[in-house]
Amino acid sequence: MNIKTSITKLHYNKNPKGMLFNILKFCSVFYGLASFTKNYLYDRKILKSKKIDSYVISVGNFTTGGVGKTPVVAEIAKYLIDKGDKPAVISRGYGGRLNNKNVHVISDGINLYYKADMAGDEPYWLAVNLDGCAVLTCANRYKAAKFAIKEQGCTKIILDDGFQHRKLYRDLDLVLVDSEKMFGNENLLPAGPLREGMEGFKRLNKLIIVSKNIDHSRAEKLSKIISKKYGKETVVCKTEPDYVYNIISGEHLEKGSEITALSAIGQPEQFYKFLENDYKIKQKISFDDHHQYLLKDIDNIKGNIVTTEKDAVKLALLGKSNIYALKLKTSVPVEQLLQ
Repeated sequence: MNIKTSITKLHYNKNPKGMLFNILKFCSVFYGLASFTKNYLYDRKILKSKKIDSYVISVGNFTTGGVGKTPVVAEIAKYLIDKGDKPAVISRGYGGRLNNKNVHVISDGINLYYKADMAGDEPYWLAVNLDGCAVLTCANRYKAAKFAIKEQGCTKIILDDGFQHRKLYRDLDLVLVDSEKMFGNENLLPAGPLREGMEGFKRLNKLIIVSKNIDHSRAEKLSKIISKKYGKETVVCKTEPDYVYNIISGEHLEKGSEITALSAIGQPEQFYKFLENDYKIKQKISFDDHHQYLLKDIDNIKGNIVTTEKDAVKLALLGKSNIYALKLKTSVPVEQLLQ
C-alpha cells in the first residue's frame, strides 16, 4: 500500500490513530491557518472576488475527490443548452499535461482539440459528452471565464470544482456531499478530507446530497437533517448503474459475465459495489486518482476489463478491445437548483 492510499484510508476512518496520523494532524494546523486566513480576507472584503459579465455557477465540495461533481456539472450544462444558452465549463485541468497557467480550449462545443492525457480526464469526459458547451482549463478561472465570453461567445459559466477558488465571483454556489462518506474523519487536510472548516457552510447557496446507491432512503433522510441543521436548501442527486458497454464497439456486456474491475478514482468502493450486483468480479485493481495509464498496467489482464467512464477516456488511448465502461445515470433537480 503506497502512502497516498494509506492517507486516504485515514481520511475515512472515524477513529484514526498512529504516527502517520499524528504527523498529518500537526500539518493540518498550518493548512487550517492558511485556509482560515484566505477566507477571512475574502469575507471581510479585504480581498475581493472579480466579477465578469456573465452568470457564474460554481459546483464544488468540502472534501477531496470522488464525490461526483462532474456528472452534476454535465446535467447543469445540458439544462442550460436546452434553454438556449452556450455555457462554458471552466476546470483547473488537474491530471492533464497541459500547462494550466494558460487558457486551453479543450472543446468549443463542436470541435475537440485535446485528448484525455493532455486535457485531464474530467475536462475530456465533459468535452466528449457535451455538445454545444465549451470546456476550458486554466488555474486562473477568472482569465478562462473572460476568454470563454469574449472568444467563445459563451453566455453562462460553470466552475467545475470551484468552491474554494474565490478569486472569481460566483452568483450561485452549489456544494456536493457524499451520502455515505460524508465528511470522513472531519479533520482538515492532510489529516482528513476537509478542504476547509465547516464554517464554509455559510457561503454556499444550495447543498446536493449525492446518493451513489440503489436505495436512496439514507440520502433523503440526510438531506432533511442537514437542511434543518444548517438552514440551507438541500436536494438529492441520485446516481445509479445503467449498463456496461465496450468503449470501442459500444456493445453491451451481458450480465453475469466474469470481469476484472479497474479504476483510478478518489473513492472506488461504490463503483465496485455497483458491479458486484450484476457481474462476477475475479479481481479488483485500484490505482491512484488521476493515474495516467500505460499499456503495461493492463497488458497481462485476461478477459473483460470493466472500468469507470472517467478512466475509460484514458484507457481508450491504449487501443485494447477488451475494455468496458460502466454507464451511470444521474438524476438531479437542476431547475430547482438554479432557481
